[in-house]
Amino acid sequence: MPAADSAYNYRVVKQFALMTVVWGVVGMAVGVFIAAQLLWPELNLAPWLSYGRLRPLHTNAVIFAFGGCALFATSYYVVQRTSHARLFCDRLAAFTFWGWQAVIVGAAITLPLGITTSKEYAELEWPLDILIAVVWVSYAVVFFGTLWKRKVPHIYVANWFFGAFILTVALLHIVNSAAVPVTLWKSYSAYAGAQDAMVQWWYGHNAVGFFLTAGFLGMMYYFIPKQAGRPIYSYRLSVVHFWALIFTYMWAGPHHLHYTALPDWTQSLGMVFSLILLAPSWGGMINGVMTLSGAWHKLRDDPILKFLVVSLSFYGMSTFEGPMMSIKTVNALSHYTDWTVGHVHSGALGWVGFITMGSLYYLVPRLCGRTQMHSVPAMNLHFWIATVGIVLYISAMWIAGVMQGLMWRAVGEDGALTYTFVESVKSTYPFYAVRLLGGLLYLAGMLIMAWNVFATVAQSKPVEALIPAAAWSRSCRSPSRNRSPSPWPASSPTARCSSPGATSTCARAATTATRRWCGPSAPRSSATARTRWPASSCTTARSSGARSAPAPTCTASAAATPTSGTGCTSSTRATWCPSRTCRPTHGWRSRLRTRGTSRPR
Repeated sequence: MPAADSAYNYRVVKQFALMTVVWGVVGMAVGVFIAAQLLWPELNLAPWLSYGRLRPLHTNAVIFAFGGCALFATSYYVVQRTSHARLFCDRLAAFTFWGWQAVIVGAAITLPLGITTSKEYAELEWPLDILIAVVWVSYAVVFFGTLWKRKVPHIYVANWFFGAFILTVALLHIVNSAAVPVTLWKSYSAYAGAQDAMVQWWYGHNAVGFFLTAGFLGMMYYFIPKQAGRPIYSYRLSVVHFWALIFTYMWAGPHHLHYTALPDWTQSLGMVFSLILLAPSWGGMINGVMTLSGAWHKLRDDPILKFLVVSLSFYGMSTFEGPMMSIKTVNALSHYTDWTVGHVHSGALGWVGFITMGSLYYLVPRLCGRTQMHSVPAMNLHFWIATVGIVLYISAMWIAGVMQGLMWRAVGEDGALTYTFVESVKSTYPFYAVRLLGGLLYLAGMLIMAWNVFATVAQSKPVEALIPAAAWSRSCRSPSRNRSPSPWPASSPTARCSSPGATSTCARAATTATRRWCGPSAPRSSATARTRWPASSCTTARSSGARSAPAPTCTASAAATPTSGTGCTSSTRATWCPSRTCRPTHGWRSRLRTRGTSRPR
């Protein structure tokens, strides 16, 4: 049995992955039931089964139970794999699992009983709020502790998104949930009036922006390159995407409060930042889609890629629609209508749901010691049923919402309203039936996934994923990210081959030794380089000193001297990574695309 620190902790990842599926089925089943209640009010059978109490249960179950468990599972998996390190503290990681399940069960009990703060997406009362804060701080300790003990120099961009999501959600939750307890299950907000509304929608919008966007972008930046077998289209764009999104999202909340008691300048500020958000959002979407350049043929046979790529389509559509709806003139038509419901579910079902399902279909076989899911045809069936369900749902809500807005605004020649509110409700009725059908299809797809996942788990084998041996030292440096036109630094310790016949053997041994010393980023970099610059050219360049190099034939560190080849000698320890420098230097695109950090581990 390997030592504890020599293998990844897949146990907690598997637990969260399985509960993601369980809570997904529960949350979507509640959603279908309350959609049916809008068609048949007779289904409001008891106070604890009424629409007003089940609707917050539905949103909390889908966002925080289904989405939250997915984020825990994927972030724990990604941070381990990209850091080559086991989770910081196994017991603390286990506490985050059981603590989060306790929060979800507490919500499932208190919300139907009417115990609520009445704040959107923050309905839970103060005892559960405290538990959430404790679990979330523990989550942050585990995640950032794992990054601290990483064995590779670079923090992959997916971890940037996960880290930002963790820190920001902690800030949002603690500030918005500030309250004065009155009894064990009753409290009053620390804010009042317009200030309370402003803080609430600062939280509400950024819960969407960071919990449902930044965290799931972390999934996108890991699982799409892994499943496609391609590096991120532009790693530099991914970093720009991160900083632009993180800065801009925090200011966009006031667009939820157009034409309210909030100061007009605050509303306008929220609108402006919402429009600016379109640029980084679409930049990230394009970056993800273009990652499939050269791999589009895989979409024919790979259901996982279908889920991941279609999720990006819905992400792009939702992040275009959101800024447009924040414009005051458009918002005057859309606000309080079912158009908003369609917009929310376009992002929730299309973006969050599909990226989660694709990521879980990638994860579950690896966590169970299998090469693929129990049934690949069932994955394809799930994809098509869910896609049709989303299209029916959001199309019905878009049409109903625009119709509602127009009917509410219609006035006669005398200035009186043309339609009564009841007439608009009656006109909306057929579209509620279409929405229910779409929801049933999406739930059916989720049930197919649940069967497939648990059938895969039933056939699982013990998995002991070993962590690669430590291959990087903080003394290993690349020469200023290799931005100079020369592929090698002007002065570098080298090992030379004294005879031409031994050059290629020595170069290969030196590259291997350098990889052992300089870490996992070196093989990725050199592999990427070979796709654009053949290995023979690389060896020739090393041997002849081409491209203005100071005639290095082969290079190795003293820590791992080549053992093969005639006449190989080593000099002082290398403090740079030669294998990272073997790449074409003609043009900015080549240098950008062949960066060693563009492919996740």
